[in-house]
Amino acid sequence: MFAVIKTGGKQYKVAPGDTLRVEKLPGEPGETVELSEVLLVAGEGDLRIGTPVVEGARVRATILEQGRSRKIIVFKKKRRKNYKRKRGHRQYFTVLKIEEIVV
Repeated sequence: MFAVIKTGGKQYKVAPGDTLRVEKLPGEPGETVELSEVLLVAGEGDLRIGTPVVEGARVRATILEQGRSRKIIVFKKKRRKNYKRKRGHRQYFTVLKIEEIVV
């Protein structure tokens, strides 16, 4: 059985037992979260597509880790105009372990 979920403005295909790195979600490591924006659920010959979400479907996951990604450098320059800007950015993320898909 698998599902397509939406979180952090992105879509992910998940199955029980998968480990997933998504945009930061509130919670501490070890806590359980429920993702309710399930767009599609498929299983043993059964396919349910949401319009836009599947009613009553949820995905339960456990938070394994909260962290920050590698730093990326954002550099802007306009030649001959004496304009330079250098900034760094580190995106927050959450690592989830998918426990079950509830239909």
